Amino acid sequence: MSPVTAMTPEQAGTRIQQALDRLAGADAQEAGEHLVRELMTLYGDALAHLVRALPPAALAPLLDEPALAGLLVLHDLHPEDTTTRITRALATLPEPVELVGFDPADGIVRLRRTRSGCGCAEQDIEDALACHAPEVTAVELDRAPQLLQIGSRPPAETR
Repeated sequence: MSPVTAMTPEQAGTRIQQALDRLAGADAQEAGEHLVRELMTLYGDALAHLVRALPPAALAPLLDEPALAGLLVLHDLHPEDTTTRITRALATLPEPVELVGFDPADGIVRLRRTRSGCGCAEQDIEDALACHAPEVTAVELDRAPQLLQIGSRPPAETR
C-alpha cells in the first residue's frame, strides 16, 4: 500500500473547484455547490467539537500545521486573532520579514524586509499567509534600505 500524501488547502480548493467546473448545466452546478456546503457544515461541526474538547495546550502546537490552521480559520474556530496568525505565518519563512501593519478594512498587510538584498520571494510570503491568514488580500513589501558603503577611492593610476 502506498503512503498517503497530504494535500495542502490550496490544492484541495483547486481540486474542488475543478470538480465543480466539470459539472454541466446550472442545475448540476447548483447541486455541486450545495453538496460542498453540506460537507463543509458536517466537517466544520465535527472540527468544532474536536477543538472544544482539546485543552489549549494540546491545540497550540497544532496551529503551526498549515492545513489545520486553514481549516480552523475557514470554520471561524482559530483561537488567534489575525495579527497573531500573520506573525505566525511570517515566522515560517526562511528569511525574516517584519510586520509593519495590517488593515482589516482592505485586507492589505504591510511588511518590511529586515535584510537588504536577500530574502524569500513575494510568492513564498503570500503562500505562507494563505493558510494562516486568508483575510490578507494583498501584500505590500517595503525593501530594507540599502547600506551606503564608504571606502577609499582606488589609486589614481587605476581610474
